[in-house]
Amino acid sequence: MRLLIIEDDDLLGDALATGLRQLGHAVDWFGDGAKADAALAGAAFDAVVLDLGLPRGDGMMWLRRWRKNGLKMPLLILTARDGIEQRIDGLDAGADDYLVKPITIDELAARLRALVRRTAGQAQASWQHGKLEYDPATKVVRWKGVQVELTGRELTLLEALLSQSQRVLSRAHLLEKLYDWSGAEPESNALEVHIHHLRRKIDPNIVRTVRGVGYAIGSGEAAS
Repeated sequence: MRLLIIEDDDLLGDALATGLRQLGHAVDWFGDGAKADAALAGAAFDAVVLDLGLPRGDGMMWLRRWRKNGLKMPLLILTARDGIEQRIDGLDAGADDYLVKPITIDELAARLRALVRRTAGQAQASWQHGKLEYDPATKVVRWKGVQVELTGRELTLLEALLSQSQRVLSRAHLLEKLYDWSGAEPESNALEVHIHHLRRKIDPNIVRTVRGVGYAIGSGEAAS
């Protein structure tokens, strides 16, 4: 997943970003809502983690603004504000989940997986697509019942394609899912290399190329 964290505490923000990256996610972290607002306009995030006590505008202000402007991606509030009325206000303003600090990385990741799964219309924890099975929690991929070993980037790419199985995704969109802004610029052929590896490790038909448009998940059936 490509995740956006908005947290003004440097130690906590760094810990969240580092922990989620270690679980295989692309993560961008900003300390105020204005920078996050600009980031949302420039990248395809899967989910947002929002603190409420932010400089340059309270988190609730940004939440209401984003929902009013049509932002539909899953958003989880992570805050020290633990009052019942505050929780209700956050959920009524458009948050999909509300967690009170402190929290473990594992629980945060599980909550985010659940939010993204619901958004994608996936009721089950494991995603089934023909003979392909993927468990986002354990990062285990099975093809025709046999486990397939994939790298972190390959897993992220497969998850992005599976989460929007009815759509053709552009090259730019997929690159945004794979790489956050914290690292070096990816090689020009990085996406094609990852797709090649998925086809080699799983099946030649697992990724479909739509010329001039982008890529989509294949039928989920083995190549003849």
